Amino acid sequence: MPSTIGEWDPSSGVLVGLLAQAARGPRREGIFALWLTVRVAQDLLLDPPFPERAHRRRVTALEHRLTSLTMAAPLRRAVASAITQLGLADAAAVPVILSQLVAPARDTLGAEAAEAVALAVRAARGG
Repeated sequence: MPSTIGEWDPSSGVLVGLLAQAARGPRREGIFALWLTVRVAQDLLLDPPFPERAHRRRVTALEHRLTSLTMAAPLRRAVASAITQLGLADAAAVPVILSQLVAPARDTLGAEAAEAVALAVRAARGG
């Protein structure tokens, strides 16, 4: 996992690539929402971690930003659940939170997006 804020893991790179390829609309906004959520979750794994107050602010900002995005209902529910869990989470919970996004991502955004999230889950588990 990244040790500084400037480094991204491969899953974020894949999601950014998918974002660049997607046309405007719910699919693109769904990928963007997924990318933002994965990034906030991965930030719990930073060494040194953000202070708790900063993490709470990031989760609140994420929640606020996602309210204006249009995405499929299964993905919207999964992301909302992830945001709720991220507000209370620590680094140990990140793999579980991200794994709950894999199936909705596959159903609404396709296999590549789901594989990117699965890659983030593996990285969060340390393997």
